[in-house]
Amino acid sequence: MLSLNRAQIIGNLTRDPELRYTPNGQAVASFAVATNRVWVDASGEKKEAAEFHDVVTWGKLAEICGQILSKGRKVYIEGRLQTRTWEGQDGVKRQKTEIVAENMLVLDKPKEGTAAGNAYGAAASNSAPVSDPGIGGVPMQDSSASVDVGMSGNAEVNLDDIPF
Repeated sequence: MLSLNRAQIIGNLTRDPELRYTPNGQAVASFAVATNRVWVDASGEKKEAAEFHDVVTWGKLAEICGQILSKGRKVYIEGRLQTRTWEGQDGVKRQKTEIVAENMLVLDKPKEGTAAGNAYGAAASNSAPVSDPGIGGVPMQDSSASVDVGMSGNAEVNLDDIPF
């Protein structure tokens, strides 16, 4: 039986990542990404809507996100959907669906004077080794660089080939 659970989004962070550590020392970062949709309705009027996606990253990727991402940054996120269920202090059962990110690609230039300035165009993945020393071990890239984003093993993506 075939099954697929993949999520890919491109959008802007709605808040700075919250980086914390589990009791056993594993890093976890959470943040939200807004995606926008624009369409023309039947009457010819332009409409816009935003969706907000909660994102969770673990391990080295969480540390990288905590260091180089900030509110407003444009990112590509790839991962899987996961729904958590818990009971609140008021006894009400709650659910939250999140994207558990496995790959992240920064798509914009950081604002001048930020610590993330040297990580422009950086890609990070939980499954791909990082070799160049950059901020948090993230390789520093220019627009002609090839980046291993870990989407399918060792597949390399040339940033000039990406249509966005």
